[in-house]
Amino acid sequence: MTFSDKTTSRRGFLAGSLGAAAGICAVHALGTRPSLAAEAPPAKPNLRFGLATYQWGIDWDLPTLIANCQKAKALGVELRTSSKYAHGVELELSPHERGEVKKRFADSPVAVVSIACSERMDWPDPEKLKAAIEASKAYLKLSHDVGSGTVRIFPNQFHPDVPHEKTIEQIAKAASEVGAYAAEIGQEVSLEAHGPAGELPTMRAVMDQVTQKSVRVRLNCDNRDTLGKGFEENFNAVKDFLSRIIHLHGLKDPTDPKTPKFPYPLLVQLLVKANYDGWALMENSDKVPDRVQALAEQREIWDGLVAKAMKA
Repeated sequence: MTFSDKTTSRRGFLAGSLGAAAGICAVHALGTRPSLAAEAPPAKPNLRFGLATYQWGIDWDLPTLIANCQKAKALGVELRTSSKYAHGVELELSPHERGEVKKRFADSPVAVVSIACSERMDWPDPEKLKAAIEASKAYLKLSHDVGSGTVRIFPNQFHPDVPHEKTIEQIAKAASEVGAYAAEIGQEVSLEAHGPAGELPTMRAVMDQVTQKSVRVRLNCDNRDTLGKGFEENFNAVKDFLSRIIHLHGLKDPTDPKTPKFPYPLLVQLLVKANYDGWALMENSDKVPDRVQALAEQREIWDGLVAKAMKA
């Protein structure tokens, strides 16, 4: 298949033939699967592992990204946008190009499960807020067109001379507007616990004012989630609003007392108890000699944590 010069200039986007891999894997159903907001929870937890392109996938074009994730058995991918990533999946793609992205993933065992934009709902400037809302809607359309089901946005922070309560109200209202559009096209808005306004108790205060079930809370697995009354209580404050996507940041060996970190074993136990059905995506920036091998090692640790929690 021959592409136009315009297409081939987009950092190798869609390089190579479209005949990647064997049949459509069942994980692709997540693009249209209801989130945890559905009335009936799944019969048992389903905690799948994948990759957020962030740093480890920053220079992998789509064929390389899919091949490397398949090799590491990280079968779900979040594509980060607006940062000149090699995968080239951006708002500028034509309808035809978006369809080719969707087909490339559908023809592989790897699912595109999320688009990560960096739009913020906290802007005190009305024009900047309006622009962020409209851009978020455009990313939801991109997500829909390439076969994903989720778009990540940020709360993101508080501002001088603006009462926290007003910012919380604004974030909830803006996210609800984005969520209304998401609901129309079968998408989920994943409001990541990110920035000073992203602490889990604050996220609960936001969600208490959100009017759309399509807006969910994404856990970012940050050590600050353990502050205050502790991680379990903070988790319980938002567990009924969880997004189908969470982010992980370097599991390493969770039993090693020399490397204090986020309490991943407790996280997995709580997710299993909540019958969580979704993806845990590795968002790592560690410098490693072999990123594919490192991703596979992270997946093995995650699978071990899940197996242990399931037995318990």
